[in-house]
Amino acid sequence: MRIRIVDAFTDRPFAGNPAGVLLLDSFPADEWLQKVALEVNHAETAFAHRLPEGGEADWALRWFTPAAEVAMCGHATLATAHVLHTTGAHEGPVRFATRSGVLIATPRADGSITLDFPTAPLTEVELPAGVAEALGAEPRAAFDTGPNVGDLLLELADEKTVHALTPDHKALAAFSERGVIATARAEDPARGYDFVSRCFFPNVGIDEDPVTGSAHTALAPFWSERLGRPDLTGLQASPRSGRVRTELRGERTLLSGRAVTVIEGDLLTRP
Repeated sequence: MRIRIVDAFTDRPFAGNPAGVLLLDSFPADEWLQKVALEVNHAETAFAHRLPEGGEADWALRWFTPAAEVAMCGHATLATAHVLHTTGAHEGPVRFATRSGVLIATPRADGSITLDFPTAPLTEVELPAGVAEALGAEPRAAFDTGPNVGDLLLELADEKTVHALTPDHKALAAFSERGVIATARAEDPARGYDFVSRCFFPNVGIDEDPVTGSAHTALAPFWSERLGRPDLTGLQASPRSGRVRTELRGERTLLSGRAVTVIEGDLLTRP
């Protein structure tokens, strides 16, 4: 059984966000899937199997962190689409049946892949008591990102503040279902990105996620409204770093990026 590690939202190895990808004949017991994700020990491991022809989707797809199954994951979806296309398992756009509905991944002529995801509904909320202390900076505003994303989005004063964050991850766990997105406008758009973010997900076993596609379904509408453009590029400023191109289309958000397979091998333990 072949298993791969793919770096997503990057065009070079050892950057972006690594994801495990395992193509199966069907989904075995959840306990086995969770154990594999823990063994891989990356932010997410994606499990996919082919569906019968003629349905609304081509492949079924699930995502597990080392600690839990999640409802939506962008980088592991990008990684899975990359594996399907580079191995010849699927050609052209691929429709994934997921807990967040049917998600479509389309390969582009420039080598990137575009994901079609639901736009996160943003609702401004009061700043929770203690969140500034847990994050290590005073937010300007706070927004709930809805059930699919499950994060608290916090706007900070500037890009420098986002880069300098050293949060108390254990304390951050109290403020949302999954975690916290910290974001600010780019100081210099000439550098090739319009906004910057970092994502902290202690409730699913990830202190800091390297590059988070799902978070950009909330960041895209947030910054498109403020910057007055539907097409933007976000820099996720984790130590590995990565860029996500976003295009807001009402209730859908397009996320585009590249991916690189860095490890391929055999998983010797079967379900």
